[in-house]
Amino acid sequence: MQTNTRNRLFLLALLAGTVSNSPARQQDEQTAILRENEGRAFVKLMAARRFEECVALFDSTMKAVMPTPKVEEAWNAVEKQAGKFMEQQSVRHQRYGVYDIVFVTCRFEGIPLDVRVVFNQAGKIAGLFFAPPQPTVEYALPPYVRRDVFREEDVTVGAGCWTLHGTLSLPLDGNRLPAFVLVHGSGPNDRDETIGPNKPFRDIAWGLASRGIAVLRYEKRTREHASDLSVLRTTLTVNDETIDDALEAVALLRGRRDIDSTRIYILGHSLGGMLVPRIGMRDKSIAGFVVLAGATRPLEDVIIEQLTYLFGLDGTIDEQEQKKLDDAKQQRSRIKALTPNDTTSGPMFATPPSYWLDLKGYDPPALAVRLSAPILILQGGRDYQVTKSDFERWRSALKSRPNVTFGLYPMLNHLFIEGEGQSTPAEYERAGHVSEQVLTDILRWIKL
Repeated sequence: MQTNTRNRLFLLALLAGTVSNSPARQQDEQTAILRENEGRAFVKLMAARRFEECVALFDSTMKAVMPTPKVEEAWNAVEKQAGKFMEQQSVRHQRYGVYDIVFVTCRFEGIPLDVRVVFNQAGKIAGLFFAPPQPTVEYALPPYVRRDVFREEDVTVGAGCWTLHGTLSLPLDGNRLPAFVLVHGSGPNDRDETIGPNKPFRDIAWGLASRGIAVLRYEKRTREHASDLSVLRTTLTVNDETIDDALEAVALLRGRRDIDSTRIYILGHSLGGMLVPRIGMRDKSIAGFVVLAGATRPLEDVIIEQLTYLFGLDGTIDEQEQKKLDDAKQQRSRIKALTPNDTTSGPMFATPPSYWLDLKGYDPPALAVRLSAPILILQGGRDYQVTKSDFERWRSALKSRPNVTFGLYPMLNHLFIEGEGQSTPAEYERAGHVSEQVLTDILRWIKL
């Protein structure tokens, strides 16, 4: 579509501050099915030109900026460029922060299009976007991976109701191998930490396994057990989301004869990096830690910073964006004011008070000072989600420690993939690989 048409049609709502990192993005399977059905029903109304009924499904902001005549105008513009609507073909759901996005792929006479329908927490439509479907991009081996020198084994992390499926990458040569456990960022990540066509955890696992290091990666609890998390809806903390399972993964490796139990390391990305000090305090026998883009400031502050950045990418913050930013600031104020007596308050950023209370006062660099194991702290210079200010806070707190190493990569983004210019969410939809320099530096560090 031409730029001016896209500007008229693009009404995509706030994605809770990040593409990949808002606190505890929870994806419930029943909600996904419900939203997919609602998305299909909405597109059916559009195709039938029942535009007043479409508007009745909007939230108040959408009703203000997209009244019935505007909806009709948008649909006419779509059919003018894509041809007459023919049929719905497929539907998929993604969870971003507090929003559910439904992608309804439709066949028109000319070209296929995705109708992206954004639902807020109340089930109202908060955004609408028409775009060509994203092609499926097969994972291509990074140049630093040698697939013939390691094998992979399916494993189960943990026991009981929260067991997780995982993959252990094992070099073919050697015994009593050093090993890494990879700890995800926020949200219902898979074992590869897949974001768009990118799989940074697979890059890291295969890159290290190609050079003699065993690596364990696993499905995150908020992904594998999304439909069962309702039992934690008022008690959820980062222990449930991340820390307990990371320690279970370490325990699994310690029980294997082919792994050197004295050389088991944690690599945490984003939220996983932020929680490295808490993981280390619970298991003092872990040999060392790698922090990739670990936030050091309160997550509620990071969310506001990210929103301000994203809304300002086009040089201005419009009325709709300002309203969403103001709402986010109100939620931040609620978080700041929480006391231990507020455990039954409503959620903030789709996350219960228990989560925020658990993190209240947490200062990752200050706690990291108490760890005796070696630490490697790495940061992408183009990262807008966790920024260089976080990196400087790590360095300021730990610079006097001889066994703490720092690395800053000016051209890398939050996924440690190289790019140019200002980083944006669209960058995550372009296929790339974790920089080989990052893997080289990790290998150099582990041999210190």
